[in-house]
Amino acid sequence: MSDNTTKDSVDSGLEVNVEMDIWDYHFIYTQTANVSKKTLDYDYKRCNGCGICIDVCPANAIEAGPLFEIATGMDAPPVIIDQTKCTFCGMCASFCPVRAIRMDIDGQDIHDNPYFPQLDSKVVINEKCLPCMLCEKACPQEAIKLELTFPTKEEVAPFKEGQNGKIAVDMNKCNFCGMCAYLCPAFVLVEQKPTPDNPVPFQDLLVDLDKCDYCRICEDFCPEDAIKVEGKLEAPVPEISGTVTIDDEKCTRCSWCKAVCPYDAVDIVKPFEGEIELIGNRLVDCDPVGCHGCFNVCPVHAWYVPHDKKIDVNKDYCIYCGACEKACHVYAIDVERSGVQHTKIRDLPWSSQWKDAINAIKTGDRSRPDTNRRVDMGLEGPIHPEVHEIDLREKHVHLDEIRSRLDNLMPMLCDVKTRYEWERHNPGSVIKRINRIDRMNGDELSC
Repeated sequence: MSDNTTKDSVDSGLEVNVEMDIWDYHFIYTQTANVSKKTLDYDYKRCNGCGICIDVCPANAIEAGPLFEIATGMDAPPVIIDQTKCTFCGMCASFCPVRAIRMDIDGQDIHDNPYFPQLDSKVVINEKCLPCMLCEKACPQEAIKLELTFPTKEEVAPFKEGQNGKIAVDMNKCNFCGMCAYLCPAFVLVEQKPTPDNPVPFQDLLVDLDKCDYCRICEDFCPEDAIKVEGKLEAPVPEISGTVTIDDEKCTRCSWCKAVCPYDAVDIVKPFEGEIELIGNRLVDCDPVGCHGCFNVCPVHAWYVPHDKKIDVNKDYCIYCGACEKACHVYAIDVERSGVQHTKIRDLPWSSQWKDAINAIKTGDRSRPDTNRRVDMGLEGPIHPEVHEIDLREKHVHLDEIRSRLDNLMPMLCDVKTRYEWERHNPGSVIKRINRIDRMNGDELSC
């Protein structure tokens, strides 16, 4: 399936052709000019509807799809790209936190081009890493790969039957690093599903006595000194070694690995700084089990249902993408971004547009060129409307009441963004802005 659009520039003699194709879950837009070819690849299954691409687009070429319905199961693109407006600037691809939009120029990904600013987030495994099994098993995106390189017990001391002894594990010392289970088949880790309030992927460590010959290697091998064995050491003790690698394509900088690591071996730079809050009086209508919208769109799996509350979010995992806010049909979530981690913006003719895009990620306000083609008629001479003097107190007996209600409305009417969302018939954003104004004023508006 394809849709072709051709644009001709008479002044420069440059012909630009734009095509749109659909392959599986990918919308692929291609702009071909005399001197270059740009390809924009939008994977709508990977997109979570955070709307950051909408905020940064300088051409207003991206709009939101039916996010409420998508968050609760509808199979549709969370955002819609109008290829007739798109300028292929690459801003949406540069700042997409889940990499749902990619762009290349003549086959080179713009993430490999230093002239294109981009999110500068990362996960670094530092020198404190043991390594161990915890981060790999806890990662909700399966973005961590562990490769252990030390020999197992069978390689250094093959199993001997009929050996006598005793073995005990101190579970107060054990941190479920899992190295003993890799070393020797006598140790069995009991797995559990990690949750935002407990990211540890194991719940117990058992010993299969039928597979233990009390060689005592595990006692000296355990990094936490949690194993005690009565037996005879007859073989050298391996030294823990291995590597942990991060798949950047899958990693969302969620911090689960950092939370579960017992050795403080993970350093994380998140793409955004900010705050996320639940609006208490709106949670009355929240149905986390029936709706599950915020769970479904969250790229870092930060939402959960605790024992003492209807719903909660682990703020340590949040990357402030804002997808949950847009998915919540009761408007009970408020996400504010205060900072963006990005690479250097080079001093180029279009650098101001990139600065505006980064500012839009924080504020939601994007300066765009006026394309409404409105013509100023330029009427000459002053206009003097006829003025009628009316005694309002005689004509309106409810004037004081009217003025009181207007006073309550003025903070909202004076807020530019609220008026903008109102005019665009976006009630969710209007309600959100009113709530913010309420909190700032300390008053409860009745609109």
